[in-house]
Amino acid sequence: MATKKTSIGGQALIEGIMMRGPERTAMAVRNDKTKEIVLEEYPTKGKDRAKFFKLPFIRGIFNMIDSLSFGYKCLMRSAELSGLEDEETNKTPSTWDKIFEKLMMPIATVLAVALALGLFVYLPMQLWKWLTAASPATAQNYYLRACFEGVMRILLFVGYVWATSLMKDIRRTYMYHGAEHKTIFCYEKGLPLTVENVRPQVRFHPRCGTSFMVLMLIVGILVSMFIRVDNLLLRTALKLLTFPVVVGIGYELIKFAGRHDNLLTRIISAPGKALQHITTREPDDSMIECAIAAMEKVIPADGSDNW
Repeated sequence: MATKKTSIGGQALIEGIMMRGPERTAMAVRNDKTKEIVLEEYPTKGKDRAKFFKLPFIRGIFNMIDSLSFGYKCLMRSAELSGLEDEETNKTPSTWDKIFEKLMMPIATVLAVALALGLFVYLPMQLWKWLTAASPATAQNYYLRACFEGVMRILLFVGYVWATSLMKDIRRTYMYHGAEHKTIFCYEKGLPLTVENVRPQVRFHPRCGTSFMVLMLIVGILVSMFIRVDNLLLRTALKLLTFPVVVGIGYELIKFAGRHDNLLTRIISAPGKALQHITTREPDDSMIECAIAAMEKVIPADGSDNW
């Protein structure tokens, strides 16, 4: 059967799924009390952005910012719609509660960014410094250094993903992630969006956020080879400055892999698909129903999602 390639993508939420089409974005969340699917729709963010910001290698960083910010809002909203929030959070907050919430959110964000920088950027560089302290010649091998730091980041990332998969709630989210991928595959095969048609599809998709993260880590190794400074703070600053370059290249690679199916794209997609054995799980039928409900709301009638 002939297949198509779609630009529609999604994100697993708390007891639900968000699907993003070229014009509309929809989220479908299963309410824990009523067991009904709650649907919400929004205009797709960034679709009216100026042409300059949609150019190759430039669009990646802006699309990533949109995906992270809007994805976070959908995640928080899904917690409300699912009815799984603690009863305390459903009470009318006092003035002090509101002030505390406004103060804690930026503080938590700063701490999370600082932890990520320390763990994924500073720690690999510090380990290299310790390991090569007795060998100045090795320390000056920037190709070897970039590979070491990059592999360390990949190992830390895989370890983090594996550790989160041990949590019951995260495992359910990974099941919804699997439902998202299966539904997109079903649509790309031109099959009617039914539970029976979605269920047998594979759950490993080349155009996935997991694959994007892995690609960025690999591209980061190549970019780091051109950063030839030893001072850890300066090296960290330069890595942050090159981050948009890494994102831009990674984004174009993931789009290329999503549009084509050949030996090159299979090689590009292989690391991300391997990690998807952890970040996706086989969904149950109720999860597939959520994915279908969200998908049906974002499919454009004019076929503008075709690649």
